[in-house]
Amino acid sequence: MNPNILFVFRSENEAGGFNETEFIYEDGITDYVAEIVGDNAMTTIQHWSAEKRGRDREDKPEYKVKLDVALTFSNKVKLTEYYHNSSFLEHGGSPEDAVKRAFVAQIDAYIKSVNGYQKNEGKITYNDVEECLVLVSSSFSTQTSYENQTKKAINNKFIREAMTEFLRHQLEVYFIENPDEAQKISEQILINKRSRENAERVRLNVKKKLTGTIDLANMVEKFVDCRTKDVTRREIYIVEGDSALGSVKLARDAEFQAVIPVRGKILNCLKADYAKIFKSEIITDLIKVLGCGVEVTSKSNKELSTFNIDNFRWSKIVICTDADVDGFQIRTLILTMLYRLTPTLISEGYVYIAESPLFEINTKEKTYFAYTEQEKQRILDEIGDKKHTIQRSKGLGENEPDMMSLTTMNPDTRRLIKVTVNDIKESAEIFEMLLGDDLQGRKDYISEYGADYLELADIS
Repeated sequence: MNPNILFVFRSENEAGGFNETEFIYEDGITDYVAEIVGDNAMTTIQHWSAEKRGRDREDKPEYKVKLDVALTFSNKVKLTEYYHNSSFLEHGGSPEDAVKRAFVAQIDAYIKSVNGYQKNEGKITYNDVEECLVLVSSSFSTQTSYENQTKKAINNKFIREAMTEFLRHQLEVYFIENPDEAQKISEQILINKRSRENAERVRLNVKKKLTGTIDLANMVEKFVDCRTKDVTRREIYIVEGDSALGSVKLARDAEFQAVIPVRGKILNCLKADYAKIFKSEIITDLIKVLGCGVEVTSKSNKELSTFNIDNFRWSKIVICTDADVDGFQIRTLILTMLYRLTPTLISEGYVYIAESPLFEINTKEKTYFAYTEQEKQRILDEIGDKKHTIQRSKGLGENEPDMMSLTTMNPDTRRLIKVTVNDIKESAEIFEMLLGDDLQGRKDYISEYGADYLELADIS
């Protein structure tokens, strides 16, 4: 990133002298790109640099940015790396956004100008460009705005806009001055595009053919199926996150207990229309696993197909989340989804909530689990003066498999709360009021009852 800096590595040898090796990039990132691409470049290496001044907003101070980009194209090597103030930007941010915008816009404009597209053919994407691009960007600025504390991406608006304009101009000039290379680049990118589209068509055709027979575990990411095909025994645990997935996998009985993790907060199904619901990867994965046959059947997105309980693959759906505020919210959102999309599962008694213990109380003779403060106190009264330890229950992902099996998975010792029709009838209005579009009703409820929950509120 800093040309002409010489590093000398000295290592002592057996004779008592020193061996020396020198490392230097005289031309900085240009040498680096040449090293990466080797003999596999299909165009000459370009090095573009500029200095710009500007500001991210009118009310922000002006600052200076130095842009430095080296690039070439290859049909055998691809790499894009972004650095800012000599630090590697793993997630890019503004420089990466600028490269995507500038290269797609300018190369698309060139292809159109030479009539490179076939009739009714769609435009290229950045994936098509990236497949043959070797580019290293190094920028320096007197003010830097990072996306988060890890400093793996920057989000300066001015850097993004200045770099986009700069790259578009440089590409335009480069294509005019090097028509042969411009033609090579556009032809390779069109090959990438058409290969990608053909592969996608093949994938979709194969998927259609195999939909009826493909293993469900291969269709849904991170879903772990059980062995038995006996629907009267099969149980599906919906768990909170990948860490809980690992613990539950080790604690489960693989014969009849399957697991699927919810990655992040699930969509609020009471506020979203069906089109948005069925674009949610988490929800569509859950629907596939449940085998409910739920799908949008009208263009108005207001109707669902008839629910067929005969397609249901499980004897129990067990919602298993941490015993904390986030866990309760995720549990509520999952229940909301089931309430809106598959209420039959609730009315038929298939939905359960796994109670997670709040406390683990250990004595020399026995380990107790308390699920409420009252139960903890009852256990302490029972223990009396015996020496004991009390440990607040960890998140599901931090629990030992033996404890998970005992408290959450083993049918003989676990505690499950069955979600009943009465629960749903009584909860329907609360769901609609707290999670729906009734903003005024929500305000009135918080005004009246909010003080009762201040101790649970996350207020800083």
